[in-house]
Amino acid sequence: MSPAQTPTEPTPSRPPRGRPIFFAAIALLLLAGSLYAWRSARTAENAAGPMPPVPVSTIVVTPTDVPAALEAVGSLRAVREVVLAPEVAGRVTAIRFVAGARVGAGELLVQLFDAPERADRAAAQAKADFAGLQLARSNELAPSGAEPRELLDQRRAEHAQAHAAVRQIDARLVQKQLRAPFAGTLGVRQVNPGQYLNPGDPVATLTALDSLYVDFAVPQQDFSRLQPGAVVDILSDAWPDRRFTARVTAIEPQVGKETRNVMVQATLPNPGLALRPGMYVTARLALPPIAGALVVPATAIQTSASGDSVMRVKMGKDRRGGTAEVVPVTTGRRFGDRVVVTSGLRSGDIVVTNGQLRVQPGAPVTLAPTRPAQAKGGR
Repeated sequence: MSPAQTPTEPTPSRPPRGRPIFFAAIALLLLAGSLYAWRSARTAENAAGPMPPVPVSTIVVTPTDVPAALEAVGSLRAVREVVLAPEVAGRVTAIRFVAGARVGAGELLVQLFDAPERADRAAAQAKADFAGLQLARSNELAPSGAEPRELLDQRRAEHAQAHAAVRQIDARLVQKQLRAPFAGTLGVRQVNPGQYLNPGDPVATLTALDSLYVDFAVPQQDFSRLQPGAVVDILSDAWPDRRFTARVTAIEPQVGKETRNVMVQATLPNPGLALRPGMYVTARLALPPIAGALVVPATAIQTSASGDSVMRVKMGKDRRGGTAEVVPVTTGRRFGDRVVVTSGLRSGDIVVTNGQLRVQPGAPVTLAPTRPAQAKGGR
C-alpha cells in the first residue's frame, strides 16, 4: 500500500427499518387474540344460563312500639355534704373521730382549747347567782316599802344582764367545739392534736350518702319532654349488672348560652351506699314509647359514602324468592341491636339481614324463613 492511500474503516451494519414494525404487529395480533378468547369465554358463560339464586336471610318489616328514652352522661353529687371547719381560732386539744367513720348528728368531733372561756363562765355564773340573791331580797322588801321600786327594777336588770353574760360565754364555748351538723360519713382527717387552727381551716369532709343528686344535661329540643317526677334509669360501670332508679326533682329554668342544653337534676336513693358522689353515670330518662315505628336489625343497614341503605327483596310471583334492590334509608335512634328506620321503607317490605355482600343489585335471591321485626328493649 502506498503512502498516499489511506485505509478505509468498515461501516457498522444497521438493523433493517422494518424489524420494529414487525414486532409491533406481532404484539397487536397477540392482544387481539387474547381479547377474542376472553370475549368467547364470556359468551360461553352467558350461553350456559343465568346465575343461580343466592340464599339470603330476610325479615319482614312491621310497625311496632319502640321504647323511647333520653340518654345523657351525668355525675353524682351528695344531697348533703360539707367541709367541716372551726368558726374561731384555737389549738386542738382532742380529736373525737376516726377517718371514714359514720357519725350521728350533733356528735362532737374536735375540741379546741377553751380553759379561758370556762374560767370566764365560772365568774359570770357567780355574778348571775349573786344577782339572783339580790333580786330575791328586793322582791321581798319592795312591796313593804323597805326598798324603793327603782332599786327593784335595777336588781331585775342586773339579774338579766348576768344571765346574758353566761349565755354569751356558753356560745363561745360552743364555738370551741366542732360537731357534726348532720349524720353522715367522715372523710380523711386533715388535723392533728396540738395543731393551731384558724377560722375556716378544713378538718374533714362530712357526706350523707343515703341520697344523691344526679346532674345531667339534655338538648334544648327535648325541653318540652321534661317534667318533674319523671323516672330516670341510672347505670354505672362500677355496677354493670345493677340498675338504679331516680326521679327528676328540678329542671333548670334557663338554657345554657354556650351549650344550648338544659340542666336536669334527679334525686337517687342510694341503698347499701353502692354509689358515691363524683361518679360518672349514664342517665336514661324514660319517655312514652314511639308507636308504629319501623325497626330493622343493625346488620341490615349498609353504610357508604352516599349514606345508609338496605337491600330489599322484590318478590316474584311464586313468593319463594325475588330480585334484590338497594333502597336508600334514613335511620333514627338505635337500641340494642335494632335500628329505627324513619324513611325509605314501608310496612311489609322484606329486607335482607344477612348475605348482602354476596348479592348484586338485580340478582335473584331465595328466601330463608322470614320473621317479623320485633323491638327489643335497650339496656
